Amino acid sequence: MNKRTTAHLALAGANLFYGAGFTVAKHIMPRLIQPLGFIFIRVSVVMILFWLSWFGGKRFRATIARKDWITLILGGLFGVALNQMLFFMGLNLTYPIHASLIMMSTPLLITIIAMFVLRERIKAEKAIGLVMGIAGALLLMSAGKEITITGSSAIGDLYVFLNAASYAIYLVMIKPLMQRYRPIIVIRWVFFFGFLFVFPFGFPQFKQINWQAFEWTDYLAVAFIVVCVTFFTYLWNIYALRHLSPSTAGAYIYLQPIFAAIISVIVIGEQLTWTKILATILIFAGVYLVNFGLKPTQIKSANE
Repeated sequence: MNKRTTAHLALAGANLFYGAGFTVAKHIMPRLIQPLGFIFIRVSVVMILFWLSWFGGKRFRATIARKDWITLILGGLFGVALNQMLFFMGLNLTYPIHASLIMMSTPLLITIIAMFVLRERIKAEKAIGLVMGIAGALLLMSAGKEITITGSSAIGDLYVFLNAASYAIYLVMIKPLMQRYRPIIVIRWVFFFGFLFVFPFGFPQFKQINWQAFEWTDYLAVAFIVVCVTFFTYLWNIYALRHLSPSTAGAYIYLQPIFAAIISVIVIGEQLTWTKILATILIFAGVYLVNFGLKPTQIKSANE
């Protein structure tokens, strides 16, 4: 299995965990943990897990060039602190499926940012794929009461959108460092600086958690969010960025509402309508075009 295939599998797995995380996080938030207190747990524990790699030997260590420190600091701000705090603050006020759909704006934002920052060219087939994916997301957003913006959920939707913008900036910004350092080294420092930004906001809410009120399923939910939805997703995403473009990595976000919908059908019995099935097909077709393009056309061009 080549590295590009592995990168694609890593992105699929990461977004599967993300899709499940919407429902799992709502299970205990804000019932047992407030949003920023939850973020403090995620960032602090995962930072420790990533820094354990320091003991893996010289290949897991590197001297960071002076010019790269500002990128790592900003990566901690946009990729960890703002990204996670805005998302959980938004998820706390809106619906899980709605939050996953708003994340569909991330690939478009990444594409726009990459065009200016990385001078990444967008082929016609990739543009068509992005349009198809967004069309599928819009179709999903128009179906069902659960994603109607009412009351305080509008504020939550805004937070999630700002989270998507923050994550898009992070993916484009951190891409060049993937070519100079091992992914684990980059993410280790990103989480360190992210923790420094999160600490003053998250620690006060962390101190308020009543751990005695937790049942074993609640502890399991926290462990899933920390280990699977945070540790593995960040690691797999940053590994994929080493071999794929930011636009390609961002396009996999189209899978999140599909996974979120499937999980919600199984867990809370949500109905799967023909509208949602059609939207799913559009999203999958969009992801395929963005990542693989039109193979016959590419082969023909190569032979000319």
